[in-house]
Amino acid sequence: MSETPNTAYKILTAEQMHALEHEGVFAGAPIDLQDGYIHLSTAQQLVETLDKHFAGQTGLWLAAVDLEAMADAVRWEPSRGGQLFPHLYAPLPLDAVTAYSEVHYEPNGALRLPVAG
Repeated sequence: MSETPNTAYKILTAEQMHALEHEGVFAGAPIDLQDGYIHLSTAQQLVETLDKHFAGQTGLWLAAVDLEAMADAVRWEPSRGGQLFPHLYAPLPLDAVTAYSEVHYEPNGALRLPVAG
C-alpha cells in the first residue's frame, strides 16, 4: 500500500456505540484493551474483518475515523496476511468520528459505509 487512506473504520457493538456517543470517547473493546491499541480497518479490509471477527453478530455499528485528526496516535502495522492495518494507540474521541451508522448491506451484498450529513 503506497498511500494510506485518511479514513479508517471501527466496528462497534450497539453498547459500545452508545458509550462513544454519550461519553464522547471510546477506550476500546476487550480485544483492544488486551492488545494495547484500538483495532481499525480500511474500507477494503472491513468485510473480511466483519466476517472473521463478528460473524453472526447483530446490532453492529461502523464508525468512520478521521486518521489525520488522530495524527501520531495511528500506526500502520502488519496483521492478517501481512496487510497493514491502522492501529490507534489512544482512546477514540467522538470528535475524530466523521460519520457512523449501523452495519448494513446493499441488495447486491456490498457493505454500505457510513456517510456524514
